[in-house]
Amino acid sequence: MKEGKAIIAMLGDQFAGFCYIESWDHEEFVANSGLIVRPEFRGHGLAKEIKRKAFELSRQRFPNAKLFGLTTGLAVMKINTELGYVPVTFSELTTDPVFWKGCESCVNFDVLSRNNYTRCLCTGMLYDPAAKAKKEKVIKSEHHDGSMKWLLKLRDLFPGSKK
Repeated sequence: MKEGKAIIAMLGDQFAGFCYIESWDHEEFVANSGLIVRPEFRGHGLAKEIKRKAFELSRQRFPNAKLFGLTTGLAVMKINTELGYVPVTFSELTTDPVFWKGCESCVNFDVLSRNNYTRCLCTGMLYDPAAKAKKEKVIKSEHHDGSMKWLLKLRDLFPGSKK
């Protein structure tokens, strides 16, 4: 918290929820971890707001880092998808052993360790700002009626295609 890497949700002086960010592999990767929402605050969009704030903080503090998380929860998968994360294999995530050591307290750790940290019951999700920027390269063209149309530069998406 002293490093400014935590999102803490409070209602007055009552703790409602929490999430923190941590960087790995010399700030190449950033994980948003530890999402907690107290039961009495669930069902009101607080988890989504905490994750959004953690995403914004991650992008602000580590603008070039790939953001990732592991989850078995459908709600978190949906929130991450809305933020632009995509499911990936574990080979696309950090290789930092300190990160993976954090999985030792999970009930699924035996699955992860038996598979040499390549597969688990968790889903790895990744937001890659470089990949997103590449996909978002667009050409803006104006129609005769003044409305704007955005077109993907297909040659950027399919580098081997004819120009």
